[in-house]
Amino acid sequence: MKPFGREPALVIATVSAALSLLVSFQFGLDAEQAGAIVAVISAVFAAATAAVTRPIAPSAFTGLVAAAVALLAAYGMNVSAETVGALNAVVLAVLGLMTRGQVTPTPKPTTPAAG
Repeated sequence: MKPFGREPALVIATVSAALSLLVSFQFGLDAEQAGAIVAVISAVFAAATAAVTRPIAPSAFTGLVAAAVALLAAYGMNVSAETVGALNAVVLAVLGLMTRGQVTPTPKPTTPAAG
């Protein structure tokens, strides 16, 4: 499966980073709320990446690190929601590029030829 003719790991990382950055524009959220939402987005999209790529470990690690960075920025450091989103977007971009070289798309299931 290659959405938009691209590798799924890169597409999913890009969408996740874009959503994280969108959340950082706050819409009435404080840093803790934005951090929690960004962490959930990172975890969900990492699970989606793991589902469409093999091996699973690099994708799962990427999601874990991205979610941890978002939570650490939101709850461990005194930073704004914009900083949480920006940190997560950078982490997702870098880890997405690193992950891409270590995973391959899962093969499409083949149907038996009609006899």
